[in-house]
Amino acid sequence: MFQNKHILIIVENLPVPFDRRVWQEACTLKENGAQVSIICPKLKGYFKKYECIDGIEIYRHPLPFEASSPLGYLIEYLIALFFEFLLSWKIYFKKRFHIIQGCNPPDLIFLVALTFKPFGVKYVFDHHDINPELYLAKYRNRDVFYKLLLFLEKLTFKCADYSIATNESFKSIAITRGKMDAKNLMVVRSGPKISRFKKLLPNEIYKKNKKYLIGYIGVIAEQDGLDILMNIVLKLVNKRHDIHFAIIGGGTELEKIKSLAIEYNLQGFVDFYGLLKDDVLINNILNTCDICVNPDPPGVYNNLITTNKVMEYMALGKPIVQFDLKEGKYSSGEASLYAKDENDFVDKILFLLDHPSECIKMGELGYKRVQEILCWEVERKNLIHLYQSIFKTASEPRTKTTYLVQNEVATLDKKAKV
Repeated sequence: MFQNKHILIIVENLPVPFDRRVWQEACTLKENGAQVSIICPKLKGYFKKYECIDGIEIYRHPLPFEASSPLGYLIEYLIALFFEFLLSWKIYFKKRFHIIQGCNPPDLIFLVALTFKPFGVKYVFDHHDINPELYLAKYRNRDVFYKLLLFLEKLTFKCADYSIATNESFKSIAITRGKMDAKNLMVVRSGPKISRFKKLLPNEIYKKNKKYLIGYIGVIAEQDGLDILMNIVLKLVNKRHDIHFAIIGGGTELEKIKSLAIEYNLQGFVDFYGLLKDDVLINNILNTCDICVNPDPPGVYNNLITTNKVMEYMALGKPIVQFDLKEGKYSSGEASLYAKDENDFVDKILFLLDHPSECIKMGELGYKRVQEILCWEVERKNLIHLYQSIFKTASEPRTKTTYLVQNEVATLDKKAKV
């Protein structure tokens, strides 16, 4: 379908194939005939400078540190941008690419794309994160950095020929704040690949001699609510002692959350498994869980994002408890109970523990919803459709950019003759 087409994907905040969304997109494009190259950082156990996996070429660049402050992020992004410029031209000279797909954060990758625009290379903005809202969630300050993020987001959409939104909320932002033409937008959700998640029998070893296991998988950063989860665990174990928690994931707040668990004297009720790359181990732990949780706290940012974790829970038929958030509610539907506050969150967990038949019913509804609507096997069709549209447009004799460049050259040539 996309034979003789070369697509460069640039992602800054996660390595590939660790970034599941990007890897699923890359594999889908490759399976449909495109040559795919990826630029990403060396992080989280992926430190090879160059690697070819399943025919997809991955170029990884150094990233000295993961930032945790506004100034730190700026430095981190500028370092990444420098390497993205170098590697993109290295790849282009090796084999010309037709599209750059930039995956934010940050909203700076358009600067790389701009240098290739005169050569007819299209820019596709894969809108992973709403950075202005993320900044507010972290720092609660509409300062100069917040205004800068709004400005960069605006420039990104202005530069983008097409945009991929991870949900309808992101699509609305692209149209209203980014002034993107709706016909150049496509919603492609980050649904789990069903084949990655397999229903298995529980392994009691993970329950640590407790009756029930409650699970969390995902990033552990400031906006992810793991401090709230520790409060919830404390309230639960004050009511009953037959519950254990399994927390899978890493992030900038992991050590802080571990310290909080020690401060609350929860060592006997919580296991931190860290960042796991082993799908078998992840499946074993999550399949043992009776309930899974998403403690993303209420707020503008969390209200608008789609979290992969809830769909991964649903892919294993697990009932979920989370706060009442717009996109979380869309993803989970009847597979989840929605809490108003911490105390209500505790009550919802206790209710499910005491009503196993309700857990089974919710799990079945969630599994069916993922299979039929939200899984990658369904969502990949939207990505393919978008790229079909892009290449159809690109096959026209002269792109708008090419015409403008040629027209400018012709004008200068006339003036020179005069």
